[in-house]
Amino acid sequence: MSGNARAAIGFGVVAAALLSIGLGQSWSVSLAVLNLCLISAVMALGVNIQWGYAGLFNVGTMAFAALGGLAAVVVSQPPVHEAVSAGGASLLLAAGAACLTVALISLACRRLPAGALRTIAVVLAALAGYFSIGAFFNPAVEAIEAVDPSSTGYLGGLGLPIVMSWAVGGLFAAGAAWAIGRVALGLRADYFAIATLGISEIVIAVLKNEDWLARGVKNVTGLDRPVPYEIGLQRADWFQDLVHSLHRDTLTGLTETESAALLRELVVGASSIFVKLCYAGLFAAVLLVVLLLSERALRSPWGRMMRAIRDNETAAEALGKDVYRRHMQVFVLGSAVVGVAGAMLVTLDGQFTPTSYIPLRFTFLIWVMVIVGGSGNNLGAVLGGFIVWLSWIEAEPVALWAVATLTAAMPPDDPFRVHLVEAAAHVRPILMGVILLLVMRFTPRGVVPETVGRQRPLSS
Repeated sequence: MSGNARAAIGFGVVAAALLSIGLGQSWSVSLAVLNLCLISAVMALGVNIQWGYAGLFNVGTMAFAALGGLAAVVVSQPPVHEAVSAGGASLLLAAGAACLTVALISLACRRLPAGALRTIAVVLAALAGYFSIGAFFNPAVEAIEAVDPSSTGYLGGLGLPIVMSWAVGGLFAAGAAWAIGRVALGLRADYFAIATLGISEIVIAVLKNEDWLARGVKNVTGLDRPVPYEIGLQRADWFQDLVHSLHRDTLTGLTETESAALLRELVVGASSIFVKLCYAGLFAAVLLVVLLLSERALRSPWGRMMRAIRDNETAAEALGKDVYRRHMQVFVLGSAVVGVAGAMLVTLDGQFTPTSYIPLRFTFLIWVMVIVGGSGNNLGAVLGGFIVWLSWIEAEPVALWAVATLTAAMPPDDPFRVHLVEAAAHVRPILMGVILLLVMRFTPRGVVPETVGRQRPLSS
C-alpha cells in the first residue's frame, strides 16, 4: 500500500474518531481535541525537521515550546508601567553589562594566543561582568517583583495582538536553539540528547523562578484572544439570530418562555463551538503553511543534502559539505516551528503556566508522534500528531466508560470496581507503550514511511 493511501486511511480514521466524540460526548469536546491535535501536529513537524531530515536527537523540545509560550506573554500582555519605572532602566543596564562581558570575552579569545594569558583575561572579564551584572540586575528584580506581587510583580508585555506572538515565539526558540547549538552540536548523538534535555530543564527552572519575567509559578492568566469571546457572541444580535435560524424547527411550537430559555441554552453552546471553530481555522492555516514549506524544503536540493548527511556524515564531509553548519540550520528551523506551536498552545489555553511544561507531554509524546507517524515523512508526522494526541486524550474517558459498562452489575463501593476506576488514569502511558510496540512490530518505519527516491548528487 502506498504512503498516500495509508495517509488517507489514517486521516479517515481520525475524522471518524472525532465525529464519534462529537456524537458521543459533545461537539465542543471534539473541537477542543481537534485544536490540540493541530498544535501537536505542528510540534511533531518541528521534531521531524530535526530528526527526520538530519538525524538530530533533540529531547529539549519542552524548552522551545515554553519559550514560545513566553512570547505570548511578552507580546500580548499590557506593560506594567509601575514595574517598568521601578526597575526597567536597571535591567537595561544589566543587559548592557552582559553584552559588554560577552564582547570582552570574545575579543580576548580572538586576539590573545592560547595559553595562560588568555585564560587569565577571560576569567577576569567573566568575574567583572558577573559582579557588574549583579549590581544592576538584583536590585531591579527586587523592585519589579515588589510592585503588587499578588496581581502583577512583573514587567508585562508590549500590548500587541497575540497572533503576532506566534512569529515571535518562533524567533525566541530559534535564538535559543542557535545558542544551544553553538555549545552542544559538536557532541555525539547520545551526549547531544543529554545536553538538550539538561538545558531544557534549566530553561524551565528559569521561567519558574524569575517572577519579574512572567510571574513564575504564579502564572499569567487572562491572555488576549485572536477570536471572539463567548460572552460577546451570546450578547450579539447577529449570533442570536443565526442560532435561532439554525434551530427554527426545534423552537417552533414552544411557548414564548420555553423558547427563550431554550434559545439561551442553544446560544451558550453554539458560542463555545463557534470560538473553537475559529481557533481550528487559525491553527489549521498555520499547520498547512508549515507543512507545505517543510515539504518544499524536503524535496529541494537542500533537503536531499540533509538526508545524505543524516545517512552518512563522513561521506558528506568528504564531498565538502559543512555538516556542522547544516546541523545548525536544521536545529534552528525545527526549534522555531516548535516555538510557534508553543505560542499557539498558550493562546488556546489563555494562560502561561511554567509548571505545566513536563518532559512527558512536551518531549516523550512529541517523539512518539514522529515515530508512529513516520520519521522523515512530513505528512506522517502530522498524522502521528493526530493519532497519538487523540489516543492520549481519549484513553481515560474510554477506559472509564469500559469500566462502568463491565461493572454495571456491581455495587458502587465494590473494592474491585473502585480499583478499576482508579486505575483508568494509568491507561494513557500503557496505551502509548502498546501503540509503540505495535508500530515497531508491524510497521517499524511508521504508519506513513519516508519515501526515498532515486539518489541525486549532493548540492549545497
